[in-house]
Amino acid sequence: MYLLYALVMIWVHPQFIYPFGDAPFSNPQFESVQLAETHAHLQVYDGADDAPAVLYFMGNGGALAYFQQNLSVHTDADRTLVALEYPGGGGILGTPSEVLLKAQALAAYDYLSEQHDGAIVVHGYSLGTGLALYVASARAVDAVILDAPYARMCDLMTAASWLPACYLPGVQRWNSLAFIDQINAPVLISHGTADTLIPLKEGMRLAQEMERAQVAVTVAELPGATHHDLISNSAYRHQMRNLFDSLR
Repeated sequence: MYLLYALVMIWVHPQFIYPFGDAPFSNPQFESVQLAETHAHLQVYDGADDAPAVLYFMGNGGALAYFQQNLSVHTDADRTLVALEYPGGGGILGTPSEVLLKAQALAAYDYLSEQHDGAIVVHGYSLGTGLALYVASARAVDAVILDAPYARMCDLMTAASWLPACYLPGVQRWNSLAFIDQINAPVLISHGTADTLIPLKEGMRLAQEMERAQVAVTVAELPGATHHDLISNSAYRHQMRNLFDSLR
């Protein structure tokens, strides 16, 4: 019975990783762009030329339409912003997977780097922190912002399922620890102390491994913040401003 349970979970686990919704993204400040080779769908805000540009990767809940408050952190500061819409959500066709999302994330970076000559910051939230670190390990970025990150998603899957998810064949592992040795930019980690979905210890584990790899990492522990209200915390925006000020 346990083996049958394991086989079923290997088959269905993507449904738990990608619980996307159909709400389409709609914001007149943004232009929709589709890239031909990877079919990546981007939402693009054209900000000030002299400000750092941001490449944003959302979490796995719903669709990009639900993350407009997160995007406003950058648009309110008039930063050029490119946000990747994930296939399977927001009316975007396709089946999401770790391999596909990583390929589209690199394509999104390449698009942004062609449009913007200045500094580029990658910003990921929850699931998107894995994409942010992957891009930062493969491309030249000036800073990395990680909101509520995980060290290895398969460890969280193990805790939830009682299965050794990190060792099962066919499981999408989302191992952020694998990219740390290739990070050459300062990293800001913001994590709520009341986060029960991705506990603070995950962000701290990631930070400790970065320190061992001599990555310049700053950790902002946000008292009382949960997984879903980080940006409502005044300390969150303060740390964000400090990071962008340091890039001037």
